[in-house]
Amino acid sequence: MSTPTAPEKTNAGSPAWARPEGASFEDWMSTRIARYATRRYDWDVLKFQADHDPKYRRAQMRYVGTGGTGVASDMNTVPAEHFTFSTMVIPAGHEGPPHLHTDVEEVFFVIRGRLKLMLSTPEGDYFETVMTDRDLVSVPPGVYRGEINIGDEDALMCVMLGARKPITPTYPPDHPLASIER
Repeated sequence: MSTPTAPEKTNAGSPAWARPEGASFEDWMSTRIARYATRRYDWDVLKFQADHDPKYRRAQMRYVGTGGTGVASDMNTVPAEHFTFSTMVIPAGHEGPPHLHTDVEEVFFVIRGRLKLMLSTPEGDYFETVMTDRDLVSVPPGVYRGEINIGDEDALMCVMLGARKPITPTYPPDHPLASIER
């Protein structure tokens, strides 16, 4: 059984989930499956953050689309049409810096671990909570979100963004990462 790779758009103007012209049903469905065995953690996707401060080191494993990290393409993912889906591993003591998506809702689902979640608005509103196994948060556009692994082991979470190719997020103006080129 072959596992062909599908482009973001299969036929000119068709949605990413459309059956490619001339593809067998098996070949088409094979492009809709992302197996854990064929994934790898991408520790370099946010390397620019870890280069600034090692506490930002974390990895993404992409399944549907490329997410909001700035990766232009990943032919090893299921093509996205309306959302992206990946997993993120955050080592103990490491963090995802506060960032804001202007165009999409972002969902975090903690599979395992203990994360301190910090949410804030550009106007100064602030909320903080601890998320553990099987907890979920849906963060609306325009709200800063950041998380710190406060557990003793790697935390693992699913990340879903509500667009095929979200706009690259921004950091608070006073955050050290705000002035770093990607």
